[in-house]
Amino acid sequence: MSNWKVNWRSFYYQGADEPDDIVLPPAQTALLVIDIQNTYLEVPDDRDEAARWAPFRARMNDTVIPNTARLMHLARTSGVEVIFARIACLKKDGRDRSLSQKKPGFNYLLLPKDRADSQVVDDLAPMGDEITVIKTTDSALTGTNLRLILRNMGISNVIVAGIFTDQCISSTVRSLADESFNVVVVEDCCAAATKELHQHELEVINMIYCHVVTSGDLPGFLAAGAK
Repeated sequence: MSNWKVNWRSFYYQGADEPDDIVLPPAQTALLVIDIQNTYLEVPDDRDEAARWAPFRARMNDTVIPNTARLMHLARTSGVEVIFARIACLKKDGRDRSLSQKKPGFNYLLLPKDRADSQVVDDLAPMGDEITVIKTTDSALTGTNLRLILRNMGISNVIVAGIFTDQCISSTVRSLADESFNVVVVEDCCAAATKELHQHELEVINMIYCHVVTSGDLPGFLAAGAK
């Protein structure tokens, strides 16, 4: 367990009071797993690029995926809805993508929805009737009907895991917060391209858009909500 009440604080919140305890009633809570897809675990053909991204793949394989699998099991056994978001286009040529996914560079993504590389990694595959929303935007809220889904199911608390901390995680968290969802970001179930980017973004979004915690904190939050 982490001392989440004082960790990951930015300049803005150095002297702020400690927040109240987090209580997550399972029936009003969802776990949202964002963009942990096969494409991001592929090793680039270029040796320099492969080496540059090696720390990210190590964090994904050694930390993020195993911890998220355990978190998903906790959610499923606690009555928390598990929902997935993944980047994928509906048209094979990607005409339906947002502008940010059509620009050249890292964020250029052409991932037709049925192609293998656009699927959620096998270790975290959806089960039964668990919902997957498909997005061509960074935010899983603005690019899908996720907002309506959450409201229809009476969900007001969203636990967030996935990638990338400084991109789709941050965009989704900000959108959820702006619409008055209570958001918890699980630090050891997320990753950015580098440790520095990951840490910096957590400090940016913590306390104002969400509370940043670790996976070890979640059982206590859910237990408190079940009372």
